[in-house]
Amino acid sequence: MATPTQAFFDGFANADLVEADKAHYMHGYHVFDEHREQGALNIVAGEGAYIYDTAGNRFLDAVGGMWCTNIGLGREEMALAIADQVRKLAYANPFCDMANNVAIDLCKKLASLAPGDLDHVFLTTGGSTAVDTAYRLIQYYQNCRGKPEKKHVIARYNAYHGSTTLCMQIGNKAADRVPEFDYGNERIHHISNPNPYRAPQGMNEEQFVDYLIAEFEDKILSIGADKVAAFFAEPIMGSGGVIIPPAGYLKRMWEVCQTYDILFVADEVVTSFGRLGTFFASEALFGVQPDIITTAKGLTSAYLPLGACIFSERIWKVIDEPGKGRCFTHGFTYSGHPVCCTAALKNIEIIERENLLAHVNDVGGYLEQRLATLRELPLVGDVRCKKLMACVEFVADKRSKALFPEALNIGEKIHTKAQARGLLVRPMVHLNVMSPPLIITRAQVDEIVETLRECILEVADELSLAGQYAGQ
Repeated sequence: MATPTQAFFDGFANADLVEADKAHYMHGYHVFDEHREQGALNIVAGEGAYIYDTAGNRFLDAVGGMWCTNIGLGREEMALAIADQVRKLAYANPFCDMANNVAIDLCKKLASLAPGDLDHVFLTTGGSTAVDTAYRLIQYYQNCRGKPEKKHVIARYNAYHGSTTLCMQIGNKAADRVPEFDYGNERIHHISNPNPYRAPQGMNEEQFVDYLIAEFEDKILSIGADKVAAFFAEPIMGSGGVIIPPAGYLKRMWEVCQTYDILFVADEVVTSFGRLGTFFASEALFGVQPDIITTAKGLTSAYLPLGACIFSERIWKVIDEPGKGRCFTHGFTYSGHPVCCTAALKNIEIIERENLLAHVNDVGGYLEQRLATLRELPLVGDVRCKKLMACVEFVADKRSKALFPEALNIGEKIHTKAQARGLLVRPMVHLNVMSPPLIITRAQVDEIVETLRECILEVADELSLAGQYAGQ
């Protein structure tokens, strides 16, 4: 869209919208007291890497929506493609013996982009339903191959795999596990996440990898190798704090999976479709050939909701065994939605035509360099950045890596100051997380880093004056 005019924003200049939000709209991750008192930042327009609130304030969205506005907002050709598909076919039944040409074209394209023999695609409505589908597919596959006991899965602590009940069991992010929800699944197990910054004291990177591999193998053997079906892993852990694994870790975890006949599920909901400068990261960046890849977010650059579970010929041959009369009784009303699939195909076309993967490798490398300069600042314990996935971790003491009390909400303090300066970063207690659109420029990278620098220094001064930070 064109840059919004003042007349556009005048249409939102009333208090009714704020009150209606408080009265009727329950948000994802709704923080009740905060929302009751402060309301929400109501976004009404977007253009490229920028979004606008009802008052006309413009923000550089370094969060990229939620890791997802990859090609940027307001693309006219995307709007036209979506509108054209609505006119031709707005919906088609995706079950049993029904299909639509757009969903078929998208599945063929995804199979061509995915690594190795990942040639089969189950389309879903988003990342959580893609992970749910992967889990059900694994159970189905093991039953079809005559291994009904091989149903346990292993994932990592502080991982995020979605927000359905099942996905919350597979993920184990401490901040998401509130006492008002129930958790627990005896078939889902967890091991350490590969965060080099929080490695056991005295371990170098190589020793840390050895430790993690040994822990994984011990967990498999304690459960029973004949009972472990799959390992779920984000190539880079996103909402868990942009945890970039040490060299060799993922490849060696995959090798353990090969040894014990365990499926490797790469949750690439965040890392696929350009965020790391590749369509898929597992094989291209980490040398791992997954059995299953889950994806969403950048698949459509968030223009419409869509996800996919992409799986191997090895799995397909087992579940598609002739003469068995089987039915995969799983699906969603909006699986393979022709309008959503049109958005995905147009999105992939734009990424390829504009050579955005090469752009990400260039500007992402620049973001890595510029963010690294923040390490010298007070409060900053660690800076983690791989292309367009980034995180700054704040600590009360650099030497001990001790964190501030959660109640202080240091990430929110810095985020609030950044927002007042026209920059959005994602606060996650001790962290500020960033995942800007793939179209971000070097000048915008500079704006992100310099704004964060100002905010970190200002908060450090305020905490020092209040006696809450000793400046170590």
